[in-house]
Amino acid sequence: MRFQYDTIGERYAESTSTAAFSAADTYTLHGALDALGGVRGLDALDLACGYGYNTRLLARGGARRTVGVDVSEEMIRLARAHEATKDRPDVEYHVADAAGLPDLGPFDLATAAYVFSYAPDRRSLHAMFRSVRANLRAGGRLLAIVPNAGAFPRVDWSPYGVRILDRVPDGDAPLLKAHFLTEPPVPFEFREWAHADLAEAAVEAGFVTVGWQPNRTPPADAVRDEAYWTAYRAWPISSLMTCTA
Repeated sequence: MRFQYDTIGERYAESTSTAAFSAADTYTLHGALDALGGVRGLDALDLACGYGYNTRLLARGGARRTVGVDVSEEMIRLARAHEATKDRPDVEYHVADAAGLPDLGPFDLATAAYVFSYAPDRRSLHAMFRSVRANLRAGGRLLAIVPNAGAFPRVDWSPYGVRILDRVPDGDAPLLKAHFLTEPPVPFEFREWAHADLAEAAVEAGFVTVGWQPNRTPPADAVRDEAYWTAYRAWPISSLMTCTA
């Protein structure tokens, strides 16, 4: 399983510059951070940070302290190596499971891209939210990119960088088998948690507000015109979950 996380991290990092769903995720996260007034002077935690793409986004935005966490030792090694080349000692990286985070905070803000979809069961899902809440100050925010449930098999997400191959009923949430459409394609699996399941876990963990925002799409350009983004908005891959501690 740890190898799978390493591979997913590598391919997700690659997709941030190639896949439409990643472009929409990044644009959505940028917009949400802007709506909060930015991150300057805040202590920020980035969960499932991979090689540090969003972690560096927070650091560049002026966060007072920026910490990235990932379960993959290889991804953290790559993230630390990248920071070493940029001479950025203000960014920290730690190997840790989101379901059992050490006491790293307190933080004013946490970001999480797809981390909750890898909770294998309801107990782990709730543990993840409790770990995040324990590391946030009162009034702190969680911004989480989460997959939208219910599209497969009615919707083909292949034009946006990911193909769902199968949906297997299993335990507390269906298991979706998929490919990142990189070269070559890379298989991965995740759980199809409903928004209601995620909200239940957040409230149980002590978050006082839970909300949802549809993914925002970048301006049309020569590569992805308005018709392309209109089709994406009809069945977007993901949404933004916002929680207040």
